[in-house]
Amino acid sequence: MTGKLHHVELYVRDLKTSLSFWSWLLERLGYTLFQEWDAGASYILDGTYIVFVQAEQRWLDIPYHRCRAGLNHLAFCADSRDCVDELTSELRARGVTILYEDRHPFAGGDDYYAVFFEDPDRMKVEITAVT
Repeated sequence: MTGKLHHVELYVRDLKTSLSFWSWLLERLGYTLFQEWDAGASYILDGTYIVFVQAEQRWLDIPYHRCRAGLNHLAFCADSRDCVDELTSELRARGVTILYEDRHPFAGGDDYYAVFFEDPDRMKVEITAVT
């Protein structure tokens, strides 16, 4: 067994809005559309995929919050600081709020170069330079 992550499945409040947000980002990070169906879609990179599924109406009454028990955030690798900077510019151009703006791009520490932001359901997302 390798322990490699196989997939992550996210239930979303509004599939169309979430896919509009995530599709450009994941494609920019090297993912490709893997599967698509009425209530969801998935993107794949090197055998690991991320799935988005429309949550049923009966489960939409309590919004997601990353400080509750469960998933806090998703973190992705970027090849370089330049890539983090380019993605930050693209996020801003799309009207996405950058988290920890006062410490950006060193919100994770002096030697940790990253951008932090939220998806449409307010899930925190991180892109960090690995070099």
